[in-house]
Amino acid sequence: MSPHSAPADADAGAPLEAFLRAIPKVELHCHLFGTVRQATFAALNRRAGAPLAEEEVESFYTRGEKPVGVLRVLRALDAQLVRSADDLYQLTIEYLEDAAAHTVRHAEFSWNPTGTVHASGIAYPLAQGAIVRAIRDAEQQWGITGRLIAAVDREASPEAAVEMVQWVAAQRCDEVVGIGIDYRENDRPPELFLQAYRDAQRAGLKTTAHAGEFGMPWTNVRTALDVLQVDRIDHGYTVVDHPAFARECAERGVVFTVVPTNSYYLRTLAPERWALDHPIRHMPALGLRIHPNTDDPTLHQVTPTGAWLKMVRDFGFGLDDLRGFMHNGLDGAWIDDTQRRRWAGEWSAQFDALRATHGLA
Repeated sequence: MSPHSAPADADAGAPLEAFLRAIPKVELHCHLFGTVRQATFAALNRRAGAPLAEEEVESFYTRGEKPVGVLRVLRALDAQLVRSADDLYQLTIEYLEDAAAHTVRHAEFSWNPTGTVHASGIAYPLAQGAIVRAIRDAEQQWGITGRLIAAVDREASPEAAVEMVQWVAAQRCDEVVGIGIDYRENDRPPELFLQAYRDAQRAGLKTTAHAGEFGMPWTNVRTALDVLQVDRIDHGYTVVDHPAFARECAERGVVFTVVPTNSYYLRTLAPERWALDHPIRHMPALGLRIHPNTDDPTLHQVTPTGAWLKMVRDFGFGLDDLRGFMHNGLDGAWIDDTQRRRWAGEWSAQFDALRATHGLA
């Protein structure tokens, strides 16, 4: 299957797609602004007086042979389109509704408060309150639990990151479980934000970080783990470039939240080599614990079902591998151990029963 073909779960009636849609899942690596429905984006753009041309909006939702990244979309939302707490509520409730439709039972998703406060002009308490209200409403309506990761904007200053953590610490609630770091990794190594991570950990927050994305060196993964002391790694692909360190990560049980639709490899690998050379294919062979995620689902034209389907169709993993990935996600999730054990037992039984029901070997 070509990585540039139709959305991976387009033929959702086939046994494999139906099975993958029905299995219980966690989602640990997803950006709130990367979940915006096209109709919602277009409506926000119209309300703002159409600062973006209709053709440009259309292009955001087109994955060409060499797809562009999504940072332009995310920045436009901050700078021009998101203007009220109600906008954040709408984005959140729509994402959680869409995720629940693919049997995502627990979603930990990221949001960049620095852009919301300084570009959109929405005070942090109002913004967090709207997102948390949507999380609670979604659990009531669809049974999905949502947890918010307040992400450092690595293109902003280290001082802005410290400020952001102070906001989170001052407005602590159960739904805000940790911090992350995202946006372009180039020339913005993890160690720049050490103080923010230390402050977050002192406040009792969990931590993750984008590292080893965009082809950036494996040493960024090591820095995130050993200097920032994160609990898990987002992306982390270049860890395969240093097998000895990869083995160390395997021994430590680090969970890597990987993204089958990551734009960097679609742009840099030839289509005929993409699925063969992509690091995701090779990470489990090094003993690494991976878990598939959507990242920016509407902009990547992928659903949770589609992300899992790519693990089979593009990277050649079998159903036993997927069962392991499911448990990796549970182990990497920021949930209490009682719930983790309960879900591990229940989800294993559901996975096996669904596998038999759909006639999959």
